[in-house]
Amino acid sequence: MKLEDVRPKTRRIKVIFKYLIAALTIAVFAASYRQTEVDLFKLFTKRDNAISYIFGKKLDDEDREDALRQAKLYPELMSREEARVRIRDRYRDIEGAPSWEEQEVMIEELAEKLYKKKSVEQWREFEQDEYKDILKDKKGGYFPPESDPGKVMEYLSALVETISIAIWGSLLAFLTALPAAFLAAKNTLLIIVPGENRSHRAIRWFGQFVVRRFLDICRGFNEFVMALIFVAIIGLGPFAGVLALWIHTFGILGKVFSESIEAVDHGPIEGVQATGAGVLHTLGYAIIPQIMPSFISYGLLRFETNVRSATILGFCGAGGIGFLMFDKINGYLYREVATMMIIVIFTVSILDYLTGCLRRKFI
Repeated sequence: MKLEDVRPKTRRIKVIFKYLIAALTIAVFAASYRQTEVDLFKLFTKRDNAISYIFGKKLDDEDREDALRQAKLYPELMSREEARVRIRDRYRDIEGAPSWEEQEVMIEELAEKLYKKKSVEQWREFEQDEYKDILKDKKGGYFPPESDPGKVMEYLSALVETISIAIWGSLLAFLTALPAAFLAAKNTLLIIVPGENRSHRAIRWFGQFVVRRFLDICRGFNEFVMALIFVAIIGLGPFAGVLALWIHTFGILGKVFSESIEAVDHGPIEGVQATGAGVLHTLGYAIIPQIMPSFISYGLLRFETNVRSATILGFCGAGGIGFLMFDKINGYLYREVATMMIIVIFTVSILDYLTGCLRRKFI
């Protein structure tokens, strides 16, 4: 068979292969489109729902009348609740206490006395405040955000805890990812375990395989899942969030660092080895100076990401501002959630600026 006869067949096979790949790609996109139910006009058709959810619904006369009716019941309910607490506390753990029915009668009498202690003007002020709060709850929405100074200080205190979680999770991950990256890179393993016989090659292959698979396991699960596991093991609190961020970030940085090590220039390595330097000197003088700028850049990037991740970890009880945010969402206090979101956004922006300054200094 002549070469001229083979070339057209090869070209036809390549063309058929390209069409098959294109058809397979289109089929995958079509199947994923149906699975995800992508509808680019859905947000437009649901715009009224989005506006009412974010900015609150428009209140009508029925809403105002219902709020006013509830507000008028507030003085009586407040007096009864205060009387109930006092009577229950008075006879708690006391032998010979009045029966439940007798205590109810006493609660009614005390509630009436408490109600009469306040003037009509005082109760009217309470009613007005309650009326405004009920209208605010009925309106819903995230705007305007909560601006009470006491609550804002509470959110800032929780934010400090969130940043602390991110700092320690990132720092521990960075320190442990450094040695793991040297064991996961081919060129550094060749320096650590030199030699070309079968046993040396087997040790290098097995060492790299084990370390890389361990890094895959660490980053294979989202930090939120890991936080759930650690909360179940050690209980609620920020330490569970630190452990979750540490393990997940360790898996990510270990992979990125090892790939950076494998991409270094081999010239300095050969030059240092030619002087008879040992393993530590070769790593310290030929490899680390080349990779340290990228290591710092990736480390700072993961720290920024971990600040946002630490916020979400609070949803499962791992501490920080996310824990408060989850509590407010469950209580439909969306304006307080909006304030916390704004605080987190400003914090991330400030950290981005500061880490950018550090990058420019070290890189």
